Parts: sequence; C-alpha cells; structure tokens
Amino acid sequence: MMEIRIHGRGGQGAVVASKALANAVFKEGKYVQSFPEFGVERRGAPVTAFARIADKGEKRIDLRCKIYEPDHVVILDPTLISAVDITQGLKDNGWIIINTDRAPSDFKFPAKFKVSTIDANTIANKYRLGSKMAPIVNTVILGAFSKITGIVGIDAILEAIKEEVPIKADENVQAAKEAYETAIITF
Repeated sequence: MMEIRIHGRGGQGAVVASKALANAVFKEGKYVQSFPEFGVERRGAPVTAFARIADKGEKRIDLRCKIYEPDHVVILDPTLISAVDITQGLKDNGWIIINTDRAPSDFKFPAKFKVSTIDANTIANKYRLGSKMAPIVNTVILGAFSKITGIVGIDAILEAIKEEVPIKADENVQAAKEAYETAIITF
C-alpha cells in the first residue's frame, strides 16, 4: 500500500486534491481511500489531507487512521515547512513535492528524501484559479505529482479533475496539463 500526505492551508484545495487523486487512481483500477484532517476550520489554517492507494492484487484498505509514515508528501504552501514537521514519518526515498518558485536544492532536507518543486502559484494565477493573492493550487500540484511520481497517469488525473472540481473545470485541466509538462524530476 502507498500512502500520501498533503499539507496545505484552508482554501488552497488540499482536501479536493486528495479526493481527485483518489478518484484518478480508482479510475486506473486500484483501491483508494481519501480523507482530511482539520484543525481550526478557517481559511489559511493548516490542513492535512491523506490518500491511500493499493493495487487490486493487494488486500483492500481497511485502515481508518491518519497517515503516520507516508511514502510521499505534497506541500501546497512552502511556509508550512517551517511551521509543521512535514517530513515526520516520511519513508526513505519518498518524494517531497513543494509548491514554490525556488529550486529543490534551496531546501535542506536529509539526502534520504527526493525533493521536487513546481511554481504552482504562477500556473494557478495564469489560469485565474483563486485570486492573485490566494491562488488555488490543488489541480496544478496533481499534474506535477503525476509526472514526478508516476503513480497515476495524467489522463486519469485530468478526468478526475473534471469530476471533482466543479468551478473552472477547463482552466483546472489546462493548469494540471501545464504542470505535468513543465515539472522537472530531480534527484
């Protein structure tokens, strides 16, 4: 089983990202589970969302707890890196995918983790997803996640976005495609 933890702030779409990711993986014939963890429910407050993925040959997903040892983490807001221990429990060789305009080498994570960055804010602003000051980056991050990890194909991601994101579906699809095409896999 593979486990993904998504860190974001209220309003960035972390919960919708985990739902769309689960939907996309389900479309590819796997077992999935997706759920959020909220603290104070308000815009800008830290939010964590989770996704579990299991191949059909594996046992169904029966766990009903948050993810303590993720295979990969996704960071929608880079300010959370200094506010939350985003690497807590992250497995060796796990990806840390960060929404930032900075290079992966700018982040000083232990060498046992792989880091990739995508400027999701700029892409989201290009497609007018959210506001300029508070872009909604969830679909952008999913496009990058597809390319970087290879866990789920971009076609399934795009189809799931159309189903899970009711507002500006075409713009969200285009943003995810652009992120997929521009994401750079680094080691």
